[in-house]
Amino acid sequence: IHKALAYTTVPFIPDLSGQEDRSVAFLARIGITPKKGDRWRVLRDLSEEEKKKLCSALADHFASKGLSGNIALNLIGRVYTLSHEEPWTPLRDAREFSVLLNSTGRMGRAGVGVSICMGDRSAALEEAGKVLDEYRRTITKYLSWLTEKPGRIEELTNIYVAHGQGMIDDKMIGTISSLLSTNIPNLEKPLIAYSAIQGEKFAKFSARTIDLLVEKGLNLGEILKIAAEKYSSRGGGHNIAAGAQVPVKNVDAFIKLVNRLVKQQLEGKPIEG
Repeated sequence: IHKALAYTTVPFIPDLSGQEDRSVAFLARIGITPKKGDRWRVLRDLSEEEKKKLCSALADHFASKGLSGNIALNLIGRVYTLSHEEPWTPLRDAREFSVLLNSTGRMGRAGVGVSICMGDRSAALEEAGKVLDEYRRTITKYLSWLTEKPGRIEELTNIYVAHGQGMIDDKMIGTISSLLSTNIPNLEKPLIAYSAIQGEKFAKFSARTIDLLVEKGLNLGEILKIAAEKYSSRGGGHNIAAGAQVPVKNVDAFIKLVNRLVKQQLEGKPIEG
């Protein structure tokens, strides 16, 4: 159970994600025994009462960090079991399988993921497990870095900005943006995250929002396209998720423009750079 908490990044749990020792202490504090005899308990061992207690405690934990307690609801969902896969492997659960494959691509080991899809359940699966662990550690490191100091995640009038600067691998900025977009105090503001592309004079941006804002008329793909074109760059995507590349020298101006365009679009006004 403690590893399930520590490995959770969607949503990111402040002080618990990536922290096994703290997760053990958290369980003990709320009255859930993490170990039975010599065996660590797993989620399926929890009684219905313990599950409710855990969800309630996590909601309180999020609230204590200035976040919405409703974020804990993201931990509840349908489980898709792939019955032909071995129990206790990351391939048994379809969501975990997809995370495993995604991690191999993000960490530059796409060939390992392809091998698993082609049926390799020995060397490739063992290697993928190591890649997945590294991927989770990397995500936790980046999220912890962003949240450890005020100002790295900045709230503007209409958006949140995660300033990855050059500390976050640009290949991971989309993942970080997705994770942060559900872990902000005001979900009715879209979030944009960026980081400098190593060896280039460009910064990579990734933007995410929620369905509610899309229903109100927000289209991040259109906004990032118009804003990027202002600086002779490229941007675009979907209404709920988009990206752009902008010269590093124009990062601050680009952010200000996106902040303004979000306001205009939500007010139903035509937008232009």
